[in-house]
Amino acid sequence: MKKNVRKIIQVAKPYIDSGDIKTVSDVLKSGLLSLGPKYSEFEKLVTHYAKVKYAVAVSSGTAGLHLAVKALGLGLGDEVITSPFSFIASSNCLLYENVKPVFVDIEEDTFNIDPHKIESAITKRTKAILVVHIFGQTADMNPIMAVARKYNLAIIEDACESLGAKYRGKWAGSFGDVGVYAFYPNKQMTTGEGGMLVTKSKRIYQLCNSLRNQGRSENREWLNHVRLGYNYRMDEMSAALGTTQLKKLDWMIREKRKIAEYYDMKLRSISNIITPKIGIGRTHSWFVYVIRILNRNRNQIINKLSKMGIQTKPYIPTIHLQPFMKKMYGFKKNDFPIAEKISSQTLALPFYIGLNKAEITYICDKIKPLIS
Repeated sequence: MKKNVRKIIQVAKPYIDSGDIKTVSDVLKSGLLSLGPKYSEFEKLVTHYAKVKYAVAVSSGTAGLHLAVKALGLGLGDEVITSPFSFIASSNCLLYENVKPVFVDIEEDTFNIDPHKIESAITKRTKAILVVHIFGQTADMNPIMAVARKYNLAIIEDACESLGAKYRGKWAGSFGDVGVYAFYPNKQMTTGEGGMLVTKSKRIYQLCNSLRNQGRSENREWLNHVRLGYNYRMDEMSAALGTTQLKKLDWMIREKRKIAEYYDMKLRSISNIITPKIGIGRTHSWFVYVIRILNRNRNQIINKLSKMGIQTKPYIPTIHLQPFMKKMYGFKKNDFPIAEKISSQTLALPFYIGLNKAEITYICDKIKPLIS
C-alpha cells in the first residue's frame, strides 16, 4: 500500500508553459547554444518593455550589478550609498571593486531606502547611490534623483526584484545611469539564471557589452581582447526562455496580484500581522508576498508552519549584520534600527502562479492561531 504523503506548499516556483519548453527545445536542436540570435532578441524585447535605449544580457543580476560598478569607474576610496535591507549581492558588487557601501536606513512601510536620510550620509568620497527596489516595489525616486543631481552622483538601480514595477508611470530600472534586472526562478519571470543591464548611455552599453564577453573588442574578433573582462554572458537557452517569459510578464504580474489581494483579504483582520503596503505613486510587480509579524517569535512560527507542510522564509536578513560585513566594517546592532526591526518581523509566504484560494485559505487558517 502507498503511504499518504503530505503535500508540501512551496514558498515559490516558476511558471513554465509549453511555449517556454518549445523555445528552449528549439535552441537545443539548433546547435547554437551561445552567442546566437536569441540573446539579441531578448535584449531588444527588454528595451521595448522597459523603455530604455540599450540592454545587455548577462549571466545573473549580480553580474549586471558588478558591470554597472565597473562601467561607472567606481573603485578604491569611493563610497556608494545604498540600503542595508537587501539581498547581499547589492553590496557585494561594490566590494568586488573595493568600493565602500554606506548604508542608509529604510522606509518602514515599503522597506525601500529612505530618501530623506541620504543627504546626511554624503561625504567627499560619495560617488553614487545604489538604489534597491525591494520585493517588487520601487523606491521613492523623485527625491533620490534630486539629491543625486544636487551632488552630481551617479545612480545604479538594483531592480533585480522589481521588473514590471512603476514609479509615477515610469519603469523601475529606467531612472538612473544603469539599471539591472534578474531572472532567478522565483522572480516575476525567469530565465533559470540570468540578468539584464539596461542604460541610456551608448558608452556604458559598449563597455558592458565588451566586459561581459572577456573584454573582447566591438568587432567581436574572438581572440582580440582590448580590456580585462569576464565571462558574464547569457546562454542561448536562458535567453530563449526569456523571450517567451517576457511576452507574458504582464499577465503573470496580474495573476500574482490576484493572489496578493486574496492574501490581503484573509490576513488583514488578523491581529499582529501587517500586510504589504504600497507607496504613493508606485505600483507593485509582486516578487514575493511578505508580511510583518508583530509581538511574536517569527522563527518559531516558521518552524511550526514547516511541520504543517507550509514553506516560508525570513525575508530578509540585513546586510550590515552579516558576519563578514561586521568583521570588515565593525557594524553592530542598532546601527540601522528600522531595517533591523523589519528584518526580525518579515515573513515570506508561499507565492506563485498556481497557488489556489483553497491553499491560501489553508495557509491563513494555520497562521491565525499562531499569531492571534
